[in-house]
Amino acid sequence: MLAPRFPDVRLWVYEADLAERMRETRENDLFLPGFRLPSNVNVVNDLCPAVEGADVVLSVTPSHFTREIYSRMLPFLPPGALFVSATKGIESGTLLRISEVIREVVSARFEPRVCVLSGPTFAREVAAGEPTALVVASHDDALNHAVQAAFSGPTFRVYRNQDPVGVEMAGALKNVIALGAGVCQGLSLGSNTIAALITRGLAEISRLAVAVGGQPLTLAGLAGLGDLVLTCTGQLSRNRQVGIELGRGRPLFEITGSMKMVAEGVKTTFAAMDLAERHGIDLPITAQVRAILRGEQAPREAIRELMERSLKGE
Repeated sequence: MLAPRFPDVRLWVYEADLAERMRETRENDLFLPGFRLPSNVNVVNDLCPAVEGADVVLSVTPSHFTREIYSRMLPFLPPGALFVSATKGIESGTLLRISEVIREVVSARFEPRVCVLSGPTFAREVAAGEPTALVVASHDDALNHAVQAAFSGPTFRVYRNQDPVGVEMAGALKNVIALGAGVCQGLSLGSNTIAALITRGLAEISRLAVAVGGQPLTLAGLAGLGDLVLTCTGQLSRNRQVGIELGRGRPLFEITGSMKMVAEGVKTTFAAMDLAERHGIDLPITAQVRAILRGEQAPREAIRELMERSLKGE
């Protein structure tokens, strides 16, 4: 998608054997089969040539690898680059947002310009050129304008937002609710249940996001409601698929052990509960998802407990 907008795109690939195959076949047969890489996308396995002299550094690493990868890149990072984080998660232990992790690591050398990119985006549909809308967020609107202009195109519409906290929290926490939506699907529950879960899940996300400094309006936008609906209902959602298998009774270790890609919601569930406890925020759906992930609660019993909580106003 970015290839027509930049003269040179360097794609860092972690797996050396995959990088070699991609250079030979011009296709990612492991994670995105069926799509040919444009000729100006240069596949590398070394971080130095990947980022050295880059105008934009776009990272989509799993959240638990972000600190390590940026630490390894640090000696080669160009001070003038724009840093764009598209990772949707919260760092375990520190409970930092991913843009905060990037800033903390890179600040050892220079003060980076960091923004976040989020919204309802399945990679396969973006690669297929299907119309997609998402949001770039930073407190620096000049940075937002720069990324918006550089990334937007005929099938990829980028909106600006000055609430990176709300955008990142929404992007991380929607994966937790998607696990719950998958559990409902795995239990063969109907549309009423999914609609209620999405709506009450948005209320939970909003409470925690606002508690850590996000803006309520952000949660009604692409990074909030848009991404939540997609991840809770879309067939390509990894988190929803994990939830489906949990609802059918499969143990978590067996489900994740059979997956090629990371379902961020698993780790984010535990980080979200730690963050909620720090701020005194009630997250009943997230608490039940955590209990299911730990094997402490049967999925159907978790649904019953949510329905039988004390009655209250919306």
